Amino acid sequence: MTEKVKPIRPEDVGEGKWELFPDAVIGAFNELITENFVNGSATVKQGDAVKRMVEKGLDRKEINDKGWLNVEEAFKLAGWDVSYDGPGYCETYPATFKFERRKKRTE
Repeated sequence: MTEKVKPIRPEDVGEGKWELFPDAVIGAFNELITENFVNGSATVKQGDAVKRMVEKGLDRKEINDKGWLNVEEAFKLAGWDVSYDGPGYCETYPATFKFERRKKRTE
């Protein structure tokens, strides 16, 4: 008898999603985090991430169409606090990801 399919748990989505990313996606972010890491955090411009992924052979349209910039959950699972800041209506500035070393919880 085959095993019954079960609903996916929220904590499984992030882990499963990063496995769908091409290595070039995570590799690009890893490199940019390393290059920009100062005092426990790194800010990565979205444009720089896309440029690096294209340099690694990915198609710019496919990066957007497949949501390969939605890396926050994958990096949170790896121990980072991740925030995204993009321009709102009538604002013009580069969108950025901020990766911060997760603070240890003291409870």
